[in-house]
Amino acid sequence: MSTIVTDEPVVVKVPPSLDMVSVVGAGDEFLRVLEDSLDADLLVRGNEVRITGAPSDVRLAAEVLAEMVAILRTGQGMTTDAVARLVDMTKQADEESTERPAEVLTANILSNRGRTIRPKTLNQKRYVDAIDRHTVVFGIGPAGTGKTYLAMAKAVQALQTKQVNRIILTRPAIEAGERLGFLPGTLSDKIDPYLRPLYDALHDMIDADSIPKLMTNGVIEVAPLAYMRGRTLNDAFIVLDEAQNTSMEQMKMFLTRLGFGSKVVVTGDITQIDLPGGQRSGLKEVRGILDGVDDIAFCMLTSADVVRHALVGRIVAAYDKYEATLEQTLASRRPSSAGRARQGRQAK
Repeated sequence: MSTIVTDEPVVVKVPPSLDMVSVVGAGDEFLRVLEDSLDADLLVRGNEVRITGAPSDVRLAAEVLAEMVAILRTGQGMTTDAVARLVDMTKQADEESTERPAEVLTANILSNRGRTIRPKTLNQKRYVDAIDRHTVVFGIGPAGTGKTYLAMAKAVQALQTKQVNRIILTRPAIEAGERLGFLPGTLSDKIDPYLRPLYDALHDMIDADSIPKLMTNGVIEVAPLAYMRGRTLNDAFIVLDEAQNTSMEQMKMFLTRLGFGSKVVVTGDITQIDLPGGQRSGLKEVRGILDGVDDIAFCMLTSADVVRHALVGRIVAAYDKYEATLEQTLASRRPSSAGRARQGRQAK
């Protein structure tokens, strides 16, 4: 593909080997995403796309089209969601970034039953790269950012390529000892609802018929965090999910289960802590304790990395804005140290 830069407009030529519909979308839907996201107008003539508008947005639109062509050349199709993500990633790109958006969206982690799991944002790509490079990785971010799903995909990949002998998936079941006590069934029955999201993700990645056998043989273990105490986990890929609901003591206990040949990924959302009685979250405190320790990585994901329904990202962003505004309001109402001193003198 070549880009011809003139005074007006910028012309992007699409290789004749690509069907223009695959580039512009049915009814030009991909072009509409670009026009809605950028201050630019796009017009198709033959195998050319002419772009006019604000110079910076014209440049961005041309870069996004180049990335779309790079993806289409791999045989992967485009969607309106993928185009929107390409726009976001191109806007975020900086001189220090070595990842091209096309490389992010074509990085395959796992394929099963015709479905391929890939990172969908730049931060997600950096997260899975960190899992490859480090022994212990913390993935911290809001719901829907793929923290757990990508960690489990990497776990299954490691098992399939024989990097590990087993997968251990665990979550704290903070209510299992008390408020669930009245429910019928065994302890396993009572805890199962807390582990269900992990089972659901497993079914996306492994043939359903294979899962019971793998679990019976101990190749895959899904268990509450309490079951990790006293163990040393060798040659395993271990994922701790919902780690914001671990206490300081539980987090230390879990991290010290690490054995030889193992890898640990800890995921959680520090804005959704359910611990009772003002207990400190092990996930919230661990960065201050372990940041800078060799072979440990902290990956932060944001509302921009939400890969569920587009509305989920907007909901998360709205809550973040509300909480920031609320914190500012409360801070403005707190008396200053000088004001507190005056109040103290007046009280005397």
